[in-house]
Amino acid sequence: MTALTKTTSSGRFNRAIDRFGIWLILLLAAATRLINLGFPHKLVFDETYYVKDAWTLGNLGYEGSWPQDANASFEAGNANAFNSSASFVVHPPLGKWLIFLGMKLFGPESSVGWRFSVAVLGIASVWLIYIVAARLFGSKRWALVPAFLLTIDGHAIVMSRTALLDGILAFFVLLAFYFLLRDRALSPLSLWHRPWLVAMALTLGLASAVKWSGLYFLAVFTFYALISDLLLQRRISKALDQERFDWFGSTIKHGFAKAVLTLPIAITAYIITWVGWFATTGGYYRQMQPGQIGLPSWLSWLPQPVQAFWYYQVQTYSFHVNMSTPHGYASSPLTWLLPIRPTAFFFEGADAGTANCSGTENCVNAITALGNPAIWLAAFLAIVAVCIRWVRLRNKVSSLILLGLLAGYVPWLMYLHRTTFQFYAIAFLPWMLLALTYWLKLKVESTDPERTSRAKAWVVSFLALALVFSIFFSDLWLGYTTTYWYWHIHMWLPSWI
Repeated sequence: MTALTKTTSSGRFNRAIDRFGIWLILLLAAATRLINLGFPHKLVFDETYYVKDAWTLGNLGYEGSWPQDANASFEAGNANAFNSSASFVVHPPLGKWLIFLGMKLFGPESSVGWRFSVAVLGIASVWLIYIVAARLFGSKRWALVPAFLLTIDGHAIVMSRTALLDGILAFFVLLAFYFLLRDRALSPLSLWHRPWLVAMALTLGLASAVKWSGLYFLAVFTFYALISDLLLQRRISKALDQERFDWFGSTIKHGFAKAVLTLPIAITAYIITWVGWFATTGGYYRQMQPGQIGLPSWLSWLPQPVQAFWYYQVQTYSFHVNMSTPHGYASSPLTWLLPIRPTAFFFEGADAGTANCSGTENCVNAITALGNPAIWLAAFLAIVAVCIRWVRLRNKVSSLILLGLLAGYVPWLMYLHRTTFQFYAIAFLPWMLLALTYWLKLKVESTDPERTSRAKAWVVSFLALALVFSIFFSDLWLGYTTTYWYWHIHMWLPSWI
């Protein structure tokens, strides 16, 4: 421990880390997210929806339907076997537009193209959490910790290598959080000149155009901005020895300003992403007539496309709140802060002696969105510690960290009856890692030099242990061929299988 502490405390080492650390981390992030990205050349899990929907969206302007059992044909390169008739889809189009960009770049027959956009945003999320943490903790060196942990965590790696919407959502909500931090850093006394708050609203409108759960972040972040402004105004009022702070009047004034600065921007951004649906006539419900929709008579003046669009959103909401179809990998939100029931995206076995398994043992290719156990267990304990610290001190850093968990995790506790999956946690994983980093930072920042030295050694040791865990589990995240027995020794819990 002493030698390790001396090494990590040397000036030369620190200067090298400060200068090159984030670039090395980004290089590692690119490697873990881009190398062999095309494997498997099969639509895994919900890629069967989003990849094919993305291709029809780019070609038709709306999500078209496909013949039954179209996956094999699509994987073989027959990407244009879709029908012009619309398909009922339950997620907004932005995430699929982004997936389409990768398919346009590499071709729809390329499985790299299916996943490229998600992988790029996964790498960008590593940079984002770095600049967020640097601003949150006031230290670029400590900002390297969550960036490194996000880079090597298996949950984040798999969600960056799979063409699902949740990794895209995670990028947008983390970007919005950065804009919120920028807003809080400026003088928030200005009621209307809040460019970073507007940027946050725009970004969360786009997040909601990927998945509706972005709306929770919009509500929570905007409410935080309102409460923070009110508390600041109250402190100023006390400093000026004003007898009484007008809570009601200030809330009305600031609340109105926040609503005007955020809601129109977010709603407009959301609607613009539906441009293909509005510009064409073949989208689902696009031709529905006002008499069929059943809107109140006082809304009958709205144009037909607007009424049809509103009806589509209502039907989508009804689908989401009532979705309770059993699924083998469904997991309760109550378990999401720990890797209890990770989602297996791909599993394929091969008998020994076959072309895909030349040895004497049966082989397996598996991809499971399993979080690094060391990181997730430590993050869970850190969240508990940060909650306790917030109750005791109500400090700003704890509040901001818990804000992401409040927006990304807590709302799911209202839908315990729904069919939900562990991989939804990618949207709030950055805040789990920020909580862990904050906890480690507090342990190191001690007035006792000897205690600080020991804490630094333990932090470095933990990061090294997390890296060892990631190397051990990497085959399950990257889909490399292993023997069956080697895969099985990674299944530490029965619920992982």
